[in-house]
Amino acid sequence: MKKTLIIIPTYNEKDNIEKIINEILNLNKDVQILFVDDNSPDGTSDIIKSFNSLNINLITRKAKLGLGSAYIEGFNWAINNNFDYVVQMDADLSHNPSDISKLTQKTGEFDLIIGSRYINGISIVNWPLSRLILSYLANLYARLIIGIPILDVTGGFKCISTRLLKQINLNNIKSEGYSFQIEVNFLAWIHNFKIKEVPIVFTDRTKGESKMSKKVIFEAIYMVPYLFFKKIINFK
Repeated sequence: MKKTLIIIPTYNEKDNIEKIINEILNLNKDVQILFVDDNSPDGTSDIIKSFNSLNINLITRKAKLGLGSAYIEGFNWAINNNFDYVVQMDADLSHNPSDISKLTQKTGEFDLIIGSRYINGISIVNWPLSRLILSYLANLYARLIIGIPILDVTGGFKCISTRLLKQINLNNIKSEGYSFQIEVNFLAWIHNFKIKEVPIVFTDRTKGESKMSKKVIFEAIYMVPYLFFKKIINFK
């Protein structure tokens, strides 16, 4: 059995956090979860602490530092604590905890397993048309410019081997949001790690507020040609 850590970044997720903890632990009472909270003013970290469980770990950061850096901190924690794989997922229940096993059951064969919204058509529920078009075009844009053979290159629900994480130099990753997902996938690809997409259904949050912003969108736009340039010069 591979030692796997579930990493969940949080910021103002008090309406969702208790439910996601209970759903994950109901599926596997022995699973280890790491929350990386950006000092949520709504008391998210207090709810996490109230569980008082050895299965639940918490890093509380001093400010809202962003999704990408939260995952980097979680990845380093997993490496330092000798985990074999990490599962990254959102705190808002848009990623179904019951799909975790779809990712982890492939760990014997692959280093990066992506929960894909686009491998079987479009599997997204409750998104407004504008958000769906934005996501679809962002994925198409990345695939066409970079040439990366992943249908859901911006997806945030995936399982990654710490062997991969050790090799791609986490300290050089500075991006957030969509572009963070693109960059990690790109680095896995150019380092020739084995990648697999498995189908999931993504359901938009029903509680709390989306963290999508113009900054996240613009960062993804300029990250793609930057990665194309890195590919051309074979810089890993």
